[in-house]
Amino acid sequence: MSTSFSLSGRKALVTGANTGIGQAIALALAAAGAEVTCAGRRSCSETVAAIEAAGGRATSLTLDLADPMAARDVFAGTGHSLLVNNAGIIRRGDSVDFTEDDWDAVMDVNLKALFFTTQAFARDLLARGEGGAVVNIASMLSFQGGIRVPSYTAAKHGVAGITKILANEWAAKGINVNAIAPGYIATNNTKALREDPDRSAAILDRIPAGHWGAPEDIAGTAVFLCSPAARYVHGAVIPVDGGWLAR
Repeated sequence: MSTSFSLSGRKALVTGANTGIGQAIALALAAAGAEVTCAGRRSCSETVAAIEAAGGRATSLTLDLADPMAARDVFAGTGHSLLVNNAGIIRRGDSVDFTEDDWDAVMDVNLKALFFTTQAFARDLLARGEGGAVVNIASMLSFQGGIRVPSYTAAKHGVAGITKILANEWAAKGINVNAIAPGYIATNNTKALREDPDRSAAILDRIPAGHWGAPEDIAGTAVFLCSPAARYVHGAVIPVDGGWLAR
């Protein structure tokens, strides 16, 4: 691998690494040479086993970001220089009926925990006088309104904004902060959409690539944003969407 894209000698933490996009990103970072801490509210043993089977290095960490401050003591003394904020949940319902509990649950995990996890990560990096990289997982709903997911839309718009403000504050300190906005990817979060024939057909009709994406389709962009090749990329929200936004 070109040294521009190598993550050899780096240590990464990926939240929500037990399945889906987070699992694919963890595998890809390890393949690029990083040692990966696979964090999730459920066991990441499957992800760790897959990384080790491929000759990589990984550990598992139980981290329930329903508590937005859960990661406040995770980074001190651990040597992490890469963070991928992938963990997220979704609640669906008409806006006129949406509950406060559903609003708060999504905002706590998808936005508040993302900010305070990143804050803890950056505090450790700055105390060590080292640079690093943050990759946030945004969404098509960082740009659009969507339907029946008000808290998710608000949170993902917020992820785009937090990505930009932290890039503004930390770029000169050697910390790259960027985001990936996945399109319609076949994961647990989109299961309800894929199982709705009308919604799935409408979605596929708009995607120029003509198919749902796979979690692995996001992983290469994450490796790029963590690598030296992206050293002058700050505050970007990169769509990986099969052309959805171009339609």
